[in-house]
Amino acid sequence: MRSFIFAVVAFATASAAATLDWTAAYQKANASLAKLSQNDKINIVTGVGWNKGPCVGNTAAAGSISYPQLCLQDGPLGVRYATGVNAFVPGIQVAATWDRALIRERGQFMAEETKGCGVHVLLGPVAGPLGKNPTGGRNWEGFGADPYLQGIAMAETIEGMQSVGVQANAKHYILNEQELNRETMSSNVDDRTIHELYLWPFADAVHANVASVMCSYNKINGTWACENPYIMDTLLKKQLGFRGYVMTDWNAQHSTGPAATAGLDMTMPGSDFNGGSIFWGSKLSQAVSSGQVPQARIDDMVRRVLAAWYLLGQDSGYPAINLRANVQGQHKTNIRATARDGIVLLKNEEGILPLKSPGKLGLVGSAAVVNPQGMNSCTDQGCNTGALGMGWGSGTASYPYFSAPADAIKARAQTDGTQISMSASDSTGSVSSAVSGADAAIVFITSDSGEGYITVENNAGDRNNLDPWHNGNELVKAVAAASDNVIVVVHSVGPVILETILAQPNVKAIVWAGLPSQENGNALVDILYGAANPSGKLPYTIAKSAVDYGTSVSGSNDNFKESFYVDYRKFDNDGIEPRYEFGYGLSYTNFTYSNIFVDGRPTSGPATGEIIPGGRADLWETVLTVTVTLANTGSVQGAEVAQLYIGFPESANTPPKQLRGFEKLALEPGAENNVAFELKRRDLSIWNTASQEWEVPSGTFNISVGSSSRDIRQTGTLENSQFNSALKQSTSIKRDLAGLSCSDGNAPTPAAIGSLSASLTAFSRTLDEYNTLSKQELNPAKQEKAYERIKNFRTELSSFRSQLDEMKSRREDALHTQNRSELLGRRPFVTATPENPYANTPPQQPSSPSIPLNRYGNGGQLSMGSNDYTRETHALREQNFFGATNTALDDYIARGQAVLGDLGAQRDMLKNTQKRLYSVANTLGVSGDTIRMVERRAREDKWIFGAGVVIFFAFCWLCLHFLR
Repeated sequence: MRSFIFAVVAFATASAAATLDWTAAYQKANASLAKLSQNDKINIVTGVGWNKGPCVGNTAAAGSISYPQLCLQDGPLGVRYATGVNAFVPGIQVAATWDRALIRERGQFMAEETKGCGVHVLLGPVAGPLGKNPTGGRNWEGFGADPYLQGIAMAETIEGMQSVGVQANAKHYILNEQELNRETMSSNVDDRTIHELYLWPFADAVHANVASVMCSYNKINGTWACENPYIMDTLLKKQLGFRGYVMTDWNAQHSTGPAATAGLDMTMPGSDFNGGSIFWGSKLSQAVSSGQVPQARIDDMVRRVLAAWYLLGQDSGYPAINLRANVQGQHKTNIRATARDGIVLLKNEEGILPLKSPGKLGLVGSAAVVNPQGMNSCTDQGCNTGALGMGWGSGTASYPYFSAPADAIKARAQTDGTQISMSASDSTGSVSSAVSGADAAIVFITSDSGEGYITVENNAGDRNNLDPWHNGNELVKAVAAASDNVIVVVHSVGPVILETILAQPNVKAIVWAGLPSQENGNALVDILYGAANPSGKLPYTIAKSAVDYGTSVSGSNDNFKESFYVDYRKFDNDGIEPRYEFGYGLSYTNFTYSNIFVDGRPTSGPATGEIIPGGRADLWETVLTVTVTLANTGSVQGAEVAQLYIGFPESANTPPKQLRGFEKLALEPGAENNVAFELKRRDLSIWNTASQEWEVPSGTFNISVGSSSRDIRQTGTLENSQFNSALKQSTSIKRDLAGLSCSDGNAPTPAAIGSLSASLTAFSRTLDEYNTLSKQELNPAKQEKAYERIKNFRTELSSFRSQLDEMKSRREDALHTQNRSELLGRRPFVTATPENPYANTPPQQPSSPSIPLNRYGNGGQLSMGSNDYTRETHALREQNFFGATNTALDDYIARGQAVLGDLGAQRDMLKNTQKRLYSVANTLGVSGDTIRMVERRAREDKWIFGAGVVIFFAFCWLCLHFLR
């Protein structure tokens, strides 16, 4: 039932997202723009200053268009500083569910609360940091260390949020991977890495029609992100087709003019945190007046802001700002579900879990209970005291309640008649008494991090290391020494090195509970007691040693030397064995995979579609479908996350495999079902730094489907090569030729001939590329086979060209037959049609160079008996005619030479044309329509008629000379 409900929710929100219409929004924005004064425009893009409004970010209202005071509020897991809201699980926890429906529902519910508070822009979701540094302070705000997983979660969250009418904000754009020196350092990265790793999830956000993007604090290749034209204009607005607006992170602006001309659209909060450093407002007005910033750039800023406002329908019936509104509703159902389904079972020996009504349980650790000073006693959750539900910083929210593990376990124990003993301390001295006589001991450890403006236990945002906090390793050792059955529960913002813990033989289970927010204890009990089967998967790798990651927080600028070898990409490429790999997670049941089937034959080469939100349109087209059969072979119901990884051809120079699909499927015991992965062209593409385009490389793709990045159950291959491209083009050309040959005997139209000619040119180019790649093949047998294929294709190409020439000849014959008939019959031409585009309406005076309508200048009617016909007037008219005709001939000869270039290549066609022209040389007059017809034909079908024009007029001149 839950899956059905979520499917309905997903469909409804997807339908709402699909109705978003940027074109209509821009039309409204343009209409409103015309009504605004310059002062209104400046106010719309300039924050009013820190602490000068009801929200963390505010702009002034514009009464002339009924535009309100815009309210922008943190954050990515709920409404910060509000008193009647829920605290949703952080991004890293919902990512661990790998459940698209839950992710989307979370976004929708957060937005419902946001809208209920009258907040226009909720500052989230987060795709930066990606998490290349496992100790990075704000990794927990995002969705894990893989760009594909991040991108899917970004899109689902944004579409869920914006279906309610709240503006989403994709942040922090871009390469803000650490807290240390974030406001001074430069992230220096190469073009391909930024596209294939860090820009990837932002492309998903833009494709989901995100209303706004927040530029980050750091520099990128030496230039501040918020005044970097390559980042904001080239990548985001041009390559990705972003139609919304770019705002600064709070106090991330450093200039007036450079920021404006680079592509910044809104400054937040409008000042620094002391009321200084004001770069826009009156200074922006002065910059426009002095010519430093074009007026068009100001109008573009305002247009983008207004368009986003109209896009989400915020111009009608939007609630007033009220951060005290009670808007919690029943949204805690999603919080419990995401907290529960994001729990990852790492170890479960001897079937110790799920618990089965134990007689006694011992609970150990300060993280078992709520903070004794109060669940919200630390500003922005800036402490690690008691049970952990989220990291610290601006991306937090206040808990309306907090279910601590000990409280939830005690409630369940009372039902089962289980005795509970506890030591809510991290001291090893009180362990023995707490676990003595217990059937099992549960020990709670943590690791915390957050934003750099708060330091917690000497951790200034980023974690100092990957060890458990509060002497966690020693605490587990003490418990394991006192109990034979130890269950370790880890609440953490990210990876923790578990080697010391795993070395304890009495540690039978490890439950990675992540960051479960306000439903901490309830979600944990669901898993510990088997009310729910664990189905979470790791959204990052847990290493055996911190050095295995190959990355760390930098003390100065970061040069991103690891390229795109981050997290599991690094481990796979370097052959490093992780402790628990990316995508790993156990279940209380078992799943088997079978019957992989690969359907599709994508062509290699670059994407060529028009730019839409998200990039070129064809990047978002499904080009490959992979299906597998998944079966639950265990004894209990469970859900499995089937993951698809792509290994690119060797020539692509990519990591060994990359996540490109996942689906979560719930199955009853003994049931099986098919899982389908639909891959887009984008999923099979790499970034070509030379052409600055995404392209599908040639070669063999390896397709792996399994339960994690290392637990591969089914494999397949996709042969995507120039051979496939050539084969597809050859088949298409054959089909087109067959269609033209069966066109009821009619001559092919010029459009059809032109299209076929273009196809042959593309086919020839593909064969050239195929030949070039074949020369690089090291396997002699494969190279010989490739050369043989190329030879056969070139034979086909020659045949295709012969058939095309024959069709051109048919077209020429048909037109000359018609024109000869028109000359001899002295009848007017008919109106142009697609079948005869060279026909024309009654004659009009031709444009320069001027050509008489005929030798008598009267539109082709020979008035032999008219009174004004004398030998003198006849001679005068002939003289005028020949003079004008000679001028025209000179012009057409020049045009013909320019068009043909090499007349020798067309000599056979010219001879045929010459023969036909002789057949009309005895005609006693030349229609003005005919002359203009040839002129048009020379323009429209240059390769056939360029030389024909020259010969035609030459013979006309001979005919007329003979008449004289």
